[in-house]
Amino acid sequence: MEKLAFQLTQDYIELMKLLKLLGLVETGGHAKMVIEEGLVKYNNETEYRKRKKLFKGDTVLFNDHEINII
Repeated sequence: MEKLAFQLTQDYIELMKLLKLLGLVETGGHAKMVIEEGLVKYNNETEYRKRKKLFKGDTVLFNDHEINII
């Protein structure tokens, strides 16, 4: 599992935007698809909301990547 840290520069980032920004998906449509299919975990729970707001201290698991929001 590859661990990544993402530094917030605003109050939050939406889940779909995070995956796209980190290059873990190719497009916003691809991000939407993997989230809707239940392939993304947010704080160890499967997350189906593509616009889920992520804050400092949250963790996202996707495709053998662990992303910590700092």
